[in-house]
Amino acid sequence: MNIGFYAGSFDVFTYGHLLVVKKASILFDKLIIGMGVNENKRRRYDINLMKKAIEKTLEQEKLFNVEVIIYNGFTVTEAEKHHANNLVRGIRTLTDYQFEEDLATKNEVLSGIDTIYIRSGKFGCISSSFVKALIDEGGWDISKYVPTPVLELINNLEGIV
Repeated sequence: MNIGFYAGSFDVFTYGHLLVVKKASILFDKLIIGMGVNENKRRRYDINLMKKAIEKTLEQEKLFNVEVIIYNGFTVTEAEKHHANNLVRGIRTLTDYQFEEDLATKNEVLSGIDTIYIRSGKFGCISSSFVKALIDEGGWDISKYVPTPVLELINNLEGIV
């Protein structure tokens, strides 16, 4: 079975992430979205609630070969546990590529697992940090940047009507 592993914090799952998932779900028999827990990064949104919002999004999009997990530790270790053939990474900019290529090389040396890059397309300029900045500023419509289940979670937790 051809299995892809798409790792990230997804502390706001955006349409850019969803586009990468849609493209990767076609390439693999199974795609695992790995929500990594990074003790050095403070999450804004509860990881379990965001996981449920992502799962609801996947269901609405009929992406039935995609699974969401939460994990601690090295991405390659978790990918190996799930028998992943490739790591999947979204690319937005040239700066992303340079960072991702360095990370991919390290991961390949550690595990032998190769990385494929998928462009975030028209959503390449949208990051989780950008969405959170719009929320902090107030008054901005973020519905064009995040799937409906994620928007509902954010609105509920932020008290946005």
